[in-house]
Amino acid sequence: MEFVAAKDLDEALVAKANHPDAEFLAGGTDLMVEVNLAHHRPSSAIGLRRVDELREMTDLRIGAGVTWATLESHPHRALAQAARTVGSPQIRAAGTLGGNIGTASPAGDGLPWIAALDGTIELRSKDRGTRVMPWREFFVGVKRTAILPDEAIVAVRIPEDTPARQEFAKIGVRNAMVISTVSCVVTHGDNGTTVALGSVAPTPMRATRAEEMINAEKNPSEAALAEFARIVSEEVRPITDHRSTESYRRHGAGVLARRLLERCLS
Repeated sequence: MEFVAAKDLDEALVAKANHPDAEFLAGGTDLMVEVNLAHHRPSSAIGLRRVDELREMTDLRIGAGVTWATLESHPHRALAQAARTVGSPQIRAAGTLGGNIGTASPAGDGLPWIAALDGTIELRSKDRGTRVMPWREFFVGVKRTAILPDEAIVAVRIPEDTPARQEFAKIGVRNAMVISTVSCVVTHGDNGTTVALGSVAPTPMRATRAEEMINAEKNPSEAALAEFARIVSEEVRPITDHRSTESYRRHGAGVLARRLLERCLS
């Protein structure tokens, strides 16, 4: 396998333009598992670890090369909560938000946060420059995205009017180092409540009917909260697999969403 250790983003994009089949390699926590299990054998790889631009971070823009260890102390509460649940300390020190986005697993821990805040994905190529895609257009299926062969994920952009109250939680078979059975982010602010979930559909999703219902309630009662949970459970589109059943994921989605909303409202 050929390997290019890019020193900056321009060098990485030139290498990708010349070899569209090459895989970008940052932390390698997803790619190298596939390689080691012989599920995927890329002909070449472009290393991004030396690309400083991808590790730049502000409150509203997070470079694709920012690691989970760094995100553990991010000012956005739900993203920091999600980061602390990713793998082991060693995985968090290597794995990146950009890798999570590029892998596009339904269970990706960072994806519901992007969906809840209506984030956008910043992409760049050598010939066409930068384009920005809404998350709904970027994630198109299980481990499938709308990225073009010569593009790199550069950053996640977050709107300025992000709600201060935001909470993340996930359900798994144990408390640590676990792939989620259900994950959820709830935000609450002046513009209302949003609910995003992972592991319950082919892509991260928003529970829009539940949002509409709860946003019509100024001071949600117990009955309203119960109805909110019921609608979330109804909206998700889970499957039964080796990690969980469809019915449990539906139940878990409603329970998580209600609990997180109650935290945001408290």
